[in-house]
Amino acid sequence: MKNMTIHYPNGGAYKQHALAKPAAPATIYGGRGMTLEDELNGTNQYYLSTGRAVVHKKPTPIQIVKVDYPQRSKAVIREGYFKTPSTTDYNGIYRGYYLDFEAKETKNKASFPLKNFHQHQVDHMRACLVQKGICFVVMRFVRLERLFVYPASPLIAAWDAQADGARKSITLSTIEHDGFELTPKIQPRVPYLDGVDWLISQKVGATRG
Repeated sequence: MKNMTIHYPNGGAYKQHALAKPAAPATIYGGRGMTLEDELNGTNQYYLSTGRAVVHKKPTPIQIVKVDYPQRSKAVIREGYFKTPSTTDYNGIYRGYYLDFEAKETKNKASFPLKNFHQHQVDHMRACLVQKGICFVVMRFVRLERLFVYPASPLIAAWDAQADGARKSITLSTIEHDGFELTPKIQPRVPYLDGVDWLISQKVGATRG
């Protein structure tokens, strides 16, 4: 691994020596200095250990382009590329429901930019909804220190509306109205299952109606 070269999707080299350096401090949220991904990974481990849900982060795919064989029984990867993920960040199962969600942050205070998403992610969420999955985004407004579970349906609607000249962001007031605000805890740090319970209640209510 010492001499392995990995490239980002744009072709730029990912330098291995950077791994040995401490990462730059993340934006402080709740005094912990952890990224949203870090906190979600810890939350998922907590949910798994307590038997509440089985949810994992999907690994980033790597395309291997060069392999050396110093011994017949061993292969050493020398060069590879991070491939652009074709789906969302997390998936799993909870209460018999399939969960599929993305995690995004913004430093904006009044709206969440749609440019934070990609077409393939929106297409994947759309496909999950067709199969009756529970699909959403965990959104963080970093400077406001606010967290939301935002359903995929209004996100997809906002994304599609861009083609007709609609705004390229979702206002905070819209997110407050259509989403579920989370209250961070010590354990779990990002209690997104509270928002999932809300989504399930809406889903069940719609079915009964």
